[in-house]
Amino acid sequence: MGELSLASVHLYPVKGLHGLTPPAALVRPWGLEGDRRWMVVEPGGQFLTQRACRAMALITPIPTSEGLTLTRAGSRPCPVRFPDVEAPQLAVTVWNDTVRARDAGDAAAHWLSEALARPCRLVWMHVPELARIRSLSGEDVPVSFADGYPLLVASMASLADLNARLAPKPAIPMNRFRANIVVDGALPWEEDGWRLLSIGTALIRIVAACARCVVTTVDQHTGQIPTPGEPLGTLAQFRRASEGIMFAQNAIVEKTGVITAGDKVEVLERGPSNLVLAG
Repeated sequence: MGELSLASVHLYPVKGLHGLTPPAALVRPWGLEGDRRWMVVEPGGQFLTQRACRAMALITPIPTSEGLTLTRAGSRPCPVRFPDVEAPQLAVTVWNDTVRARDAGDAAAHWLSEALARPCRLVWMHVPELARIRSLSGEDVPVSFADGYPLLVASMASLADLNARLAPKPAIPMNRFRANIVVDGALPWEEDGWRLLSIGTALIRIVAACARCVVTTVDQHTGQIPTPGEPLGTLAQFRRASEGIMFAQNAIVEKTGVITAGDKVEVLERGPSNLVLAG
């Protein structure tokens, strides 16, 4: 095994919208700083993602000192301020969790509703250390609006192996998997046995493989599905477990710190594969 390195860092300021690739990020207990603190919700407060609305991939949120700006080709940008203490608080749901979040106002709601052709609103998690506490790996952990864990770790080698199996169908880019941390230099699927990673000044605890959904079939630049059923169909042939079709690893934060693309990644603890594959 060669030396591992941090290939790239990715964050998603608004859950379900287009992602960003900053050169570095601060790792907080609930995830990367600025990752999935905003969320688009339907009128009843239910979270909305590309599973139900692929057009979300076409909207890029740009963080600003006052909040963020929503951008989309052919549309006027929509600046959004962090909602203050006077903003209404809504009860919103992420899977089985109900969270209190501040509403981002009518202008953002109108802009998003027009862009996505469906009624929706934008909300902000103003107290990430308290808003959503989940029991993960035997401890209570704060989590952003991410599906279930603070971080998602993926491997370039595993993606390369998947793409080799996909051929002659078009290769799948890493952005389909919406990871936060992408590691280079590993063996394919080696991440199944990682337990504790040192990256930059942060320590990351790997806790569970990640079950994948139809978002992996969506081109993150066009919002279209270029190869129906892929990569899920190919992954299912060799990465199916009782929990679903698996790619990448969910993680929690053992020590906060800064991670920068190019950082050395050290595996401080290893164990047997955390994945029991079907068949």
